Amino acid sequence: MATRLAVGVVGVGYLGRFHALIHARHPDVELIGVADTDLDTARKVAAEAGCEAFGDAADLVGRVEAVSIVVPTTAHLAVARLFLDRGIHVLLEKPIAATVAQGREIVEAAERAGVILQIGHLERFNAGVMTLAGRIHCPRFIEAHRMSPFLARATDVDVISDLMIHDIDIVLSLIDSDIAHISAAGTAVLTNHIDIANARIEFSNGAVANVIASRVSREKMRRVRVFEPHRYQSLDFIAQRLDIAHPKERPGQPWPEIVTESLTITPVKPLDAEIDAFLHCVANGAPPLVSGRVGLRALEVALKVKEKIEAAAPLA
Repeated sequence: MATRLAVGVVGVGYLGRFHALIHARHPDVELIGVADTDLDTARKVAAEAGCEAFGDAADLVGRVEAVSIVVPTTAHLAVARLFLDRGIHVLLEKPIAATVAQGREIVEAAERAGVILQIGHLERFNAGVMTLAGRIHCPRFIEAHRMSPFLARATDVDVISDLMIHDIDIVLSLIDSDIAHISAAGTAVLTNHIDIANARIEFSNGAVANVIASRVSREKMRRVRVFEPHRYQSLDFIAQRLDIAHPKERPGQPWPEIVTESLTITPVKPLDAEIDAFLHCVANGAPPLVSGRVGLRALEVALKVKEKIEAAAPLA
């Protein structure tokens, strides 16, 4: 960038604070200010980031060219429209919105304004996921596990919106086909929302994905396994290791042997990479890896999974 981009951050709770600090140290960014309905919180983060603090997001309008929006999902539409309607580029945390109708309104507002709208599906910028995506050719079956011990965070939403949507988005990025059918099961365990869920997503091209998410497990697991003709790949998100298995011909033997190899991936900080990608798109007019339309499709599938679970066994 020839000149630094004027940026603001709206919502500086746990995750929004990191957005602010990353923008503050970015060489291509001038962090103008942070806004939060809790002005004391905004002031604390502003002091760390070296910028102004505001209690109202509207105070950033007219002063910034781009914003990170990290507010509760129910507020996404109102806050995003505040900036999109004024031609300001937006990095919006996932999920794109609370409902498909609201998500569609956000996407259409960005398209009318001709600005960048990137949705914060952080795992798409995980080095392991990016390595795996570059090696996939014809996935026929994908199995994803995202398991976590219980934390008193994001308990106002279900595990599908909180965790599973990451793997739904990854699956949709790897399988280039329409969805033919979704079946799902899940239940509440500790909260009043679904805490553990399983979804089977069948695609028109015959591919199938089995996605499991839990926030009430004893141990943390982040893994996706992809089966293709003559090849299997397994990504361990935590170890940042990709295991590959494939057949190898054995001269004079009727059957090939299965050989395996492991790739150790150099980890990157996904949030830094996500923000870098957003700033690159703003500077160059390039389409985001996770556009509004991409985020909207992930939301549609996530809400369908929730609908299937609740139809089968309504929560008390």
